Amino acid sequence: MIRFSGKLAGGTAMAALVATAALAQDGGRPGSGMIPGGEQTGGPAIVQMPAPTPSPAAPPQSSEAFTEAFPQTVSEPMVQGGDRPVAPLVQNWTVGQAAQLVAVIEGIGAEGLDPKDYDLAPLKVALASGPSKELNELASQSFIWLVEDLRDGRTPMEARAQWFVVDPDRDTTPSGEVLAAALKSGDIGGTLAKLNPTHPDYAKLRAELAATPATAAAKRKLIRANMDRWRWLARDLGQQYLITNVPEFQLRLTVRNRIISTYRTIVGKPGRTATPQLAEVVEGVVFNPTWTVPQSIVKGEGLGARALGNPAWAKRNGYVASKGANGYITVVQQPGPGNSLGMMKLEMPNEHAIFFHDTPSRHLFANADRALSHGCVRTERALELAMTMAILGKGATKEEAVAISTSGKYTKVMLEKQWAAYITYFTMATDINGEMATFKDIYGRDAPVLASLDKPRVRNRTNVVDDEVIVIEDDLRDS
Repeated sequence: MIRFSGKLAGGTAMAALVATAALAQDGGRPGSGMIPGGEQTGGPAIVQMPAPTPSPAAPPQSSEAFTEAFPQTVSEPMVQGGDRPVAPLVQNWTVGQAAQLVAVIEGIGAEGLDPKDYDLAPLKVALASGPSKELNELASQSFIWLVEDLRDGRTPMEARAQWFVVDPDRDTTPSGEVLAAALKSGDIGGTLAKLNPTHPDYAKLRAELAATPATAAAKRKLIRANMDRWRWLARDLGQQYLITNVPEFQLRLTVRNRIISTYRTIVGKPGRTATPQLAEVVEGVVFNPTWTVPQSIVKGEGLGARALGNPAWAKRNGYVASKGANGYITVVQQPGPGNSLGMMKLEMPNEHAIFFHDTPSRHLFANADRALSHGCVRTERALELAMTMAILGKGATKEEAVAISTSGKYTKVMLEKQWAAYITYFTMATDINGEMATFKDIYGRDAPVLASLDKPRVRNRTNVVDDEVIVIEDDLRDS
């Protein structure tokens, strides 16, 4: 077990738990990922560095496991499509295999799905008549629908408010390959079960559903909705990742689905600054960040004119203002204890400008309702998190991380070992103590998901998100 200790900003000693045996780093001293930046005077630091390798929105950590579970093995030639062969979506079924499928559909309620969505009645009629083209078509069709719902989620995209996660499962486990694997192995139910999310919360929700009587209809529906939310994510979230549940106001640093550390969070206010749901990649850590003040504050609230007109006030508050020939005013808040981003932010490029960061207003973490920001996720004990990420990501040693954090200078530490980061929205889940709990639906995102459960299954669903992308101008100067 590794611990930091050292004097940090404000003279506060911090001892941060940063690793377990599961997180032990390979090799010797990490390669240099540090990029120090000098004092800035007219804008944000521009660090010259090699362009990082683009990362997928949701890292396909589990592609090898999928390949092992669903090998491309079919008894007839595959059709070429794109860069990989595509298995046929209609195949021959034996009576025994079709009977297994009927049994799976009859018991699919245990997974929070509805048997009537999968043409059970006509499938039974065809089964009773023995092998036929009709049985092949109906069984293949019902099986593919099950794959789609278990792998991707039953909820249509239009009911997933502010959901911008790219789920890789459709690409890593194509429906035809799952069908082919099921028929070759003869284990219809077992093959479908491999599609279930691997995160422990999914199994716990399934157990909660089994323990909830039919008379508790509202609770059962809420459980089903949150089971489906797990399917919207990648089946396997990876070996190590950050995951925050927005309505719970908590962030978890997780390794092999085991929580290593938790941090209270402050998230976006309801409305246009609500925190969206994302799956991104943390590429680096910025210590002692600058903050480029958004024009809604520079111009809209008159900060630019005030900073230019009162240099002494601007200096006390860390603001450096400049005015271009066209009259455009830029204001950058320099690193320091009053910086709106605090002492760190995690570099997590995305079109929403959402990231995890510190705050000088740490007293707000004591609030029960912490939906207070302009959309970004403020993190309790943020400097501890930043140092942990820098070390585990092989960007800096413990000693380097302490020195950087206390230098007062803008420094970007790029991570050799990048981390997946998930911003999720579950209104029923296990809390940080491992107990099943419900959380206030602070953004009203439950209603469309719950309503979709009462409607017929949407066939030929799109997986394209067409919700509005709201670029966040974080952060507050303060609430």
